[in-house]
Amino acid sequence: MNPFEGMVCSAAAADLPLLGTAVHATGWLCIEHPGAWGRDVLGDEVLGPEITAELAARTSAAKVRPTLIRRPGRYEFTGTRTVLLASARPEGSWCVRFEITDLRELFDIDLHLVDGPAPEIDVPVDDPIVLVCAHGKRDQCCARLGRPIAAALAAEQPGRVWEASHTGGHRFAPAVVLLPSGLTYGRVDIPAARDLLAAADTGEVSLTGLRGRSCYPPIAQLAEVAVREQVQAPADALTVALDPTPTHDPTLAGAAVVTHRDGRRWRVTTRTASAPPRQASCNAKPKPAGYLEPVSIEQLPTL
Repeated sequence: MNPFEGMVCSAAAADLPLLGTAVHATGWLCIEHPGAWGRDVLGDEVLGPEITAELAARTSAAKVRPTLIRRPGRYEFTGTRTVLLASARPEGSWCVRFEITDLRELFDIDLHLVDGPAPEIDVPVDDPIVLVCAHGKRDQCCARLGRPIAAALAAEQPGRVWEASHTGGHRFAPAVVLLPSGLTYGRVDIPAARDLLAAADTGEVSLTGLRGRSCYPPIAQLAEVAVREQVQAPADALTVALDPTPTHDPTLAGAAVVTHRDGRRWRVTTRTASAPPRQASCNAKPKPAGYLEPVSIEQLPTL
């Protein structure tokens, strides 16, 4: 008998490490939609078939992650939607806010802006924004565990906290993403959520529940967090690049080089480990589980 049988996915994944599990996205498009959400943000056409098809094509072309958002708790929707466009690059990240009354106005937004500096249009968002996954149609753990986090933060930080559709990794619920940095967290409680937002407000990074930064692929995400666990550094002080040097060791997943803006560098080598099968989503069938883990952290000569 599978020991994880009957568990919700977040309980079944409680022993799996968080490092390197953030969704890989350098741009985010968040669209206020207080109505019902389907299982898939675009696949279920909750924004209407015409809007959905065009939006899917545009977000795919610009490599921007579409996300539905709504304000925590009950509220009266006036017909004016908030739209957030964020560039989550490691250096020069930014977020701007739009207000629209017609979903077709989304097509007036050049999503390729996320590849450049902050545009001098609409309203810049100066304080970090919090997305808390509360997508119950996608997975019950997100709604059950995420909504209390969103409600508590929103009561203290009104206007900065949004319930969000699937942000990736519901088995790590409650899942939180900070914009524009893209820092992604899992298994946070209310005190930890407060701490991560307080740290972001001062340009620092809370390590509790940190999964990685969305602008990087998994190996680079893990490398950054592994270095942060050893070296205190502001949020924008570290950049990461995958190391293309062949390892010639089939047990290794790869390596990345983390560079501090003061010139210090570290090479983090990783490997993939396996874990007993368990469900990745609630009510799903168990399947083999794997995760990344650091093998070594080597300090390199300073640049």
